Amino acid sequence: MKSKTNTPIGLYIHWPYCLSKCPYCAFASSVPTQIDEDALLKGYFRDLDSFLTNRPISTIFFGGGTPSLMTSAFLEKIMAHIREKGTILSDAEITMEANPDAIDLPKMIAFHDLGVNRLSLGVQSLKDSDLEFLGRRHTVQTALKRIDEARKVFNNINIDLIYARPDQNLYEWENELRSALSLGLPHYSLYQLSIEKHTPFSVRGIQPAPENIAAGLYRLSERITSYKGYVAYEISNYAKPGFECRHNLGYWRGLDYIGVGPAAHGRIGMTATQNPRGVNEWLQKGTLSETLTPKEKKTERLLMGLRLRQEWYPVADLSKKKIIKLVSQNLLEQSPQGIRPTLSGALVLNQIILELMD
Repeated sequence: MKSKTNTPIGLYIHWPYCLSKCPYCAFASSVPTQIDEDALLKGYFRDLDSFLTNRPISTIFFGGGTPSLMTSAFLEKIMAHIREKGTILSDAEITMEANPDAIDLPKMIAFHDLGVNRLSLGVQSLKDSDLEFLGRRHTVQTALKRIDEARKVFNNINIDLIYARPDQNLYEWENELRSALSLGLPHYSLYQLSIEKHTPFSVRGIQPAPENIAAGLYRLSERITSYKGYVAYEISNYAKPGFECRHNLGYWRGLDYIGVGPAAHGRIGMTATQNPRGVNEWLQKGTLSETLTPKEKKTERLLMGLRLRQEWYPVADLSKKKIIKLVSQNLLEQSPQGIRPTLSGALVLNQIILELMD
């Protein structure tokens, strides 16, 4: 479905492969014996041709999976096709997700030369024992080396860290987080460990830290990042001013974006697109789409919009009585511009959303 507007749009491209599958991961990815790059490119080109219009592209996000596994020649073909079929704004944010064991300095330079200007590294932990527990292939030494190399190429760098790991306490997380922040990177994504159904961790009965401990770890993260000058602009994301992830902000603000590749989702106006998860099925069937109802669109907007910690969500269609109740419980704060979660509210955001949707 193509939109007639010329408002800028985001573009997400899903890479479906990894070197190994982490035991906590429920994302659409697999470990291939070989990659049919020609077939993959054909599928990407088909999706791009279906959705690219005169709308300028403001952000591109290569996610996965481990997209840094793609060769620079492969990325060059994708970028050339995007530029042939569409227009990339001169100040577009172009992000590449990478794992420390799936990228090196020459590849960083090659990716940067092709337009990538933001690197997001899946570090996950700065403790070797916990990296092993999380099924990561790299060591802390490798991660720090990659970060050092990335500084030579990129101004905009993010690292992911996972906390609320089993038996993790406040003291351990404080030391680890302070070590991470001492690197002085412009953006940090701090995710609580969640155990998804049918993952190896779920099958083994692995449990994250108890809720009360996880809440304490979250509050500690808020306090330390704030002291270091980072803005908690979203539930799990902290940035120096001006380094917020523009692509992800588009999701949370309910803006349009195109989804390319297996398992990718897209939103264009009232149309929701979703690609099959499996590579072969995606190659055969292509994109599926449906028209959202106004209620579905409103619900989705609420789910995403209340994740933003520094922006006000409009309340025109929400229950004033419920808002007053949640404000009185210090779960929401309110202004003439709308509502947003407090720190306490961020800890129980799903409950707040359920109440407002009821």
